[in-house]
Amino acid sequence: MSFQIDNSTHFIYNWTFQKYSTLGFEAMLTHLFTFVSLLIASLILLWLIHFVVRRVLIKFTTEFTKRSKTKFDDYLLKNKVFANLARLIPLYIFASLIPVLFSGFPGGVVFTEKFVEILLIINWTILVISVMKSIRDYLGDKESFRGKPLDSYLQVANIFLFFIAGILIFTTFTGQSPWAFLTAMGAASAVLMLVFKDTILGFVASIQVSTNDMVRVGDWIEMPKYGADGDVIEINLNTVKVQNWDKTITTVPTYYLITDSFKNWRGMQNSGGRRIKRALNIKISSIHYVSPEELKELKKIKLLQNYIDQRQEEIDAYNAEHFPDRTMPVNGRNMTNIGLFREYINQYVKIHPGIHKDMTIMVRQLSPTEHGLPIELYMFTADVRWVVYEGIMSDIFDHLLAAIKFFNLETFEAPASDDMRSIGKALNPKVLPD
Repeated sequence: MSFQIDNSTHFIYNWTFQKYSTLGFEAMLTHLFTFVSLLIASLILLWLIHFVVRRVLIKFTTEFTKRSKTKFDDYLLKNKVFANLARLIPLYIFASLIPVLFSGFPGGVVFTEKFVEILLIINWTILVISVMKSIRDYLGDKESFRGKPLDSYLQVANIFLFFIAGILIFTTFTGQSPWAFLTAMGAASAVLMLVFKDTILGFVASIQVSTNDMVRVGDWIEMPKYGADGDVIEINLNTVKVQNWDKTITTVPTYYLITDSFKNWRGMQNSGGRRIKRALNIKISSIHYVSPEELKELKKIKLLQNYIDQRQEEIDAYNAEHFPDRTMPVNGRNMTNIGLFREYINQYVKIHPGIHKDMTIMVRQLSPTEHGLPIELYMFTADVRWVVYEGIMSDIFDHLLAAIKFFNLETFEAPASDDMRSIGKALNPKVLPD
């Protein structure tokens, strides 16, 4: 096999080859030594170029980002955009050296050029992805994009980019047109749809979630079916991560937000008020008409003074016209202790600093049950934070439970074990001794 050097061969390869020829090696071995020597020298040179370019580029951009007012260049540096850019320069230089390195082995030029082209495609893909990550991070700081599923958009863009890169690698490696690759993909579409079923469903769901503004990062959602009750911390193409209140993480497939029901508390958080909907169960046997003596005592409650005076005038005028005989209390209208207590609650919560005055404030009776008569408080706190909300609600019910005895009312509670023992002892003292 002849390994003659063409006159047009690069002078570096020619000079190196001549130096090894003086050592008396065979032509093939001389070509091999020349190739290996130049390859090692090229790799060292490329490494030095990459090292210098990376250090200079990163140092310059780091200093620039410190002085720059915008945060976009900070994200470019964080996502290694400049480091990925520095890696392209040695690859292009190496691509230009391939004809020199393979002067003695012309058959290796085509394969090596294809290999380097594939490396360039991969590195360009990585560079574009790092730029898109920087755009995602930059937009994530904007108020108009806060809570949007930017990770889902990025993953969709990445899939499209990988698809384009795959076509380019296929055409580079095989030398065939992109249509051949697309034809092969069409034949395998059924398999691909099966393999990427979750990804396709997640992609469609992400678009619907974003378009309809159903969920944002930071929203409090509830999905009891999947044990999710907490803040959304991440929305991507396939999953939604929810950090529950016990700090555990629940991962829910994105398309379940479309197919299943869930509760989003964003409306409550944005409204500025959080609902209280809790009842006091009043023992029905403690409800009665208020006697003049009780009414005189209840008028000492400042919040009820005006109400009692106005109400008493209305009742007296009505009864004088329609029920002159008041020997039987049920003849005519009377004030009850439960009615006065309900009005007291209404007046009390209206002046409470923790209750939202621009939202519904209602104190109402519910249907009586075997547990008594429920008096429900329906209103909204002026603070939506969980701890503050619980504190306001507890403060209100602490006060009402303590105040109820001044209305000669009792709250319902089931008999405890000591109550049953007391009853048993009263019925038969000899059986249950002290």
